[in-house]
Amino acid sequence: MNYQDILHSQKEFFNTQKTKNVKFRKMYLEKLRDLIIQNENLLYEAIDKDFGKSQFETYVTEISFVLKDIDYYLKNLNSLSKPKKVTTNLANQIATSKIHSEPLGCTLIIGAWNYPYQLSLSPLIASIAAGNCCILKPSEIAENTMKAMAKIINENFPPEYIYAVEGGVDETTEILKLKFDKIFFTGSTKVGKIVYKAAAEHLTPVTLELGGKSPVIVTKEANIEVAAKRIVWGKFLNAGQTCVAPDYILVEESVKEQFLEILRKYIEEFKYESNSEQYTRIINKKNFERLTQLINPQKVYFGGNFNEENLYIEPTILDNVNWEDDVMQDEIFGPILPVISFTNFHQALNSILELEKPLSAYIFTNNNEEKNLFTQKLSFGGGCINDVVMHLGNDNLPFGGVGNSGMGSYHGKFGFETFSHQKAILDRATWGEPDLKYPPYSENKIKWIKKLL
Repeated sequence: MNYQDILHSQKEFFNTQKTKNVKFRKMYLEKLRDLIIQNENLLYEAIDKDFGKSQFETYVTEISFVLKDIDYYLKNLNSLSKPKKVTTNLANQIATSKIHSEPLGCTLIIGAWNYPYQLSLSPLIASIAAGNCCILKPSEIAENTMKAMAKIINENFPPEYIYAVEGGVDETTEILKLKFDKIFFTGSTKVGKIVYKAAAEHLTPVTLELGGKSPVIVTKEANIEVAAKRIVWGKFLNAGQTCVAPDYILVEESVKEQFLEILRKYIEEFKYESNSEQYTRIINKKNFERLTQLINPQKVYFGGNFNEENLYIEPTILDNVNWEDDVMQDEIFGPILPVISFTNFHQALNSILELEKPLSAYIFTNNNEEKNLFTQKLSFGGGCINDVVMHLGNDNLPFGGVGNSGMGSYHGKFGFETFSHQKAILDRATWGEPDLKYPPYSENKIKWIKKLL
């Protein structure tokens, strides 16, 4: 199908004003929810074919997120879409002032492969809730999940409202030539720059959800047992193929050996074995080869084994790592965890400050001064104190990057706002207006203007 024709039909449909009706939006949100539940087994089978993800992990990290997003908007859409009354200043009296959230129009959502359902469907749900039409382009790297989503959407939604595109780089390149009212992209910084450049040709607003090297700081004031357990879970979830996964650890030298031993203990306890339900394989051979080249055998503290036949990389801890090592140059996006020790907390923060702003950052400590310094001094998209990854699970927090890790945010009301325009309306009375702003001007009028303004 011609993408220009699809977009044209969506623009025409949007102009009918049907998508602005809250009942219409809720009807299709409910339909999508029902389709996801009805096709749950199809979704499980597809993601298992792509990279061996278990039903448990798929539900916890993908399906439940999507269903929760739909439930949030079904419960809150009336209040989110209702015009918000704000204060009217003295100079504009007598009047009322309101902010109207209106849909942007026709949106393009480009999803990522690592959490293919969550990172494609969650933005789509926010776009629907805000009243837009949408073309969805799931990642072709997770080919089977792309096909599953396209099948569900294209067989059940009118293409002039929502349409899912199958294909790879060529198809995405063609779509990006078109003029959308909003583009939402999740992926690498490198591709994000390409998307941003294409959007600039049409002055299309863009939300970029990118990544970066997300640090974890572990100080001697931390609960070392809890820190190690939570870091192991968050790092090796989805075999490290998570944009907010801990990328590297800065641990205080005095507790490093104890900390490393507990990391080892939990990796063994969680049984991240080849073909186990607790562990996912690497998405493809290209990423497998990239990751295995980052494992320096001289610095392996634990793990380091891999099997190309089933794209398995054992959870690997690297010790005595320095900032010049290959593993510290770019986001790892895999089950390799470098550890760097520090003796001065301020210097550790300064080391992070010298790098690009990450999507997430984490600290484990029970020292309030260290918590405050971490929060105030470092710039990052979002994060946790004494946990990792879990900030994504709170609908009341925005999720997004800053600087090199992205721009814009979503989840909950923030997703609704991302796909909406905040239109300002001043409604003035036609009586009781002073003559101050109209000519002829006078010294007396300027005195009053200065008091009013």
